[in-house]
Amino acid sequence: MAIHRRRFLHVAAGAAALPAFPRTARANVYPTRPVHLIVTFPAGSAPDIIGRLAGQWLSERLGQQFIIENRPGAGGNIATEYVAKAEPDGYTLLMPVSTNAVNIALYRDLNYDFLRDIAPIAGIARTPFVLVVAEQFPTRTLQELIAYLKAHPGKVNMASGGIGSSPHLCGELLQVMTGTKMVHVAYRGNYMPDLLGGQVQVVFNPIAQAIPLLREGKLRALAVTPARRSAALPDVPSIGETLQGYDAFGWYGLGAPAKTPPPILRKLGEAMNAALAEPKSQERLVQLGVEPMPMTAADFGRHVADEAEKWGKVIKAQGITIN
Repeated sequence: MAIHRRRFLHVAAGAAALPAFPRTARANVYPTRPVHLIVTFPAGSAPDIIGRLAGQWLSERLGQQFIIENRPGAGGNIATEYVAKAEPDGYTLLMPVSTNAVNIALYRDLNYDFLRDIAPIAGIARTPFVLVVAEQFPTRTLQELIAYLKAHPGKVNMASGGIGSSPHLCGELLQVMTGTKMVHVAYRGNYMPDLLGGQVQVVFNPIAQAIPLLREGKLRALAVTPARRSAALPDVPSIGETLQGYDAFGWYGLGAPAKTPPPILRKLGEAMNAALAEPKSQERLVQLGVEPMPMTAADFGRHVADEAEKWGKVIKAQGITIN
């Protein structure tokens, strides 16, 4: 993992630098035709919504259409491989998400190397999660939940939208840090009826999706997953207040094939970060339940490399595999 991490940071450094490049003149007038932004999940999904916003903002600043192209499947690997092998001319981009960093350890037979083959451009946004239980579940705080899990190992079911998803790994990280054991139940569809009905007891849910049920009193929020409290739920403590060092969230960014000219990468990164600096853009993201995550190429590269290393350790420690 350390070797792969160094490769990715090397790519990030190249994206930030501006060496002499034969195609610099071409990069200066980029883009001269529509750009395809490849999204790893289906239309209507959270990545699709964020991708369409990012495409709109880039189009407004760069004067060309950014076409959103959904290539779902295999946890985002189909889309990522497509971009990794695309012409590195700036006209095929990827919106990498937190799943990409997880997949490095989760999948053993990928036909691409994410940290080597995708150049980081910029961060876009991050998704905080909230640890919720049904109202009838007998714990009211994170401390009580941890004590309950220790007293009932393997007796509490934790639902998520799939193996390796961010909510799944939020729960696995909690178990690693507390020495507890829950049973992971992966759903293809909506798990919320089973949570409300008591078939599963614990869920790490996107905050925006949980708020309506929290307001109705059907769910109880025990803690949020980022290191700091969320503005959307200011009265709910962070897990890190109890477990020092716990910090987890989903994220979205912008990437390109690794050999894309650095001036093009810089131009895209500057446009993305300029958009994220706009109050209207920030407000729109907050309305969707996510937080702006502006980053330079180098910062985003470090972030992704750190995420890959972090979740790789969790996956190994918990023996998580794709069946």
